[in-house]
Amino acid sequence: MFKVSNPICTPPETFSSALQQKVYSTFQDLSIPFERVDTDPGLTMEDCQHIDAKIGVRIVKTVFLCNRQQPAFYLYVPTDDKPFVTRDFCGALGIPRVSFAPADKLWELTGVEVGATTVLSCILPSSANVSLIMDRGVAEAEWFACTDGTPTCFVKLHTQDLLQKYIPASGHSLTLI
Repeated sequence: MFKVSNPICTPPETFSSALQQKVYSTFQDLSIPFERVDTDPGLTMEDCQHIDAKIGVRIVKTVFLCNRQQPAFYLYVPTDDKPFVTRDFCGALGIPRVSFAPADKLWELTGVEVGATTVLSCILPSSANVSLIMDRGVAEAEWFACTDGTPTCFVKLHTQDLLQKYIPASGHSLTLI
């Protein structure tokens, strides 16, 4: 059985990564309330269904993309019911074709490993040149839930806190498509 804790409103007692620590210190600094659940590694859609049920909102998945030459990187948050279609994504942004970025670049630029990709990594200085892209449907939802940079902890916050406090504090801008 997939393990999911009851919702918790405090940071983890110990942090698994520098990103995870930075996420919760930023929440505290910006007075962003949150709920989180500790889980077994949440890597499949079935795992996410267990997490969704416990946290009370659907978890978003974030994909990390790049162009062929790899000078341009994108953290993209699609709606949960939308399949990723390269042509549609690139057309909406008016950019050349993209593909999934390599795992070493994911770690280098966002501080996460495969399975823990999150828009919350925008708070790291290493992500300064990564573009943040989000589907309008995600931005219009009341709640936003994603990994905290680890595959074993998922956090829920008001979407407006993400859009109006967290992302601006990172120095990034967000493009909605």
